[in-house]
Parts: sequence; structure tokens; C-alpha cells
Amino acid sequence: MAQTVCVLLDAATQSALAAIAGDRSRPLKHILRARIILLSAERLNVQEVARQAGVSRPAVWRWQQRFAEEGVEGLLHDKTRPPGTPPHSTRTLAQVLALTCS
Repeated sequence: MAQTVCVLLDAATQSALAAIAGDRSRPLKHILRARIILLSAERLNVQEVARQAGVSRPAVWRWQQRFAEEGVEGLLHDKTRPPGTPPHSTRTLAQVLALTCS
């Protein structure tokens, strides 16, 4: 995957990201995402951004893309994922309950 996003920040967005990156009470993932965007705005290449932020290049691409689509709010929430294993059927649950109660 190649870099397809050019990150340009206005003063308000840059100060909001700097506040997030400097807030030690925030989750580390929010701080890292803000740092990725701030480093990207300095026109560093993806490899250098990844090295300084301590993440992989695909992670840099992912957060640049999410920032381009959703802005600062996109960095502060995770996308939902389907569950890894499908839930048990009601029939299976009924059998387990019957075995447990007997």
C-alpha cells in the first residue's frame, strides 16, 4: 500500500492534536495516533514517521487515511468488528443448561 494521503493541518487542528499528544491521562493509542498525524504534517516520509512513532508503516497509512476521512474524531474511536467466533445457538445453550441442571 502506498501513501495516498497528504496531511495538511490548520492551526486549530494542530493545536487540538498537540493537546491530545501531550495529555498523559489519555489512552496511549490516542496519543500515538495524534503523534502520527503531527509527524506526517511535518512532511516526513512514512518510514520516518513509523520509526519515530514506534509503529509499522501500515499503521501510519491507516491513521493517515482515517484522519483524512473523519478528522480528529476519527482518531479517538475504534471501528467495530464482527465477533471472532459466532455465538452459540439456542439449541446448544439449552443442551448445556439441561446437562448442568441434571
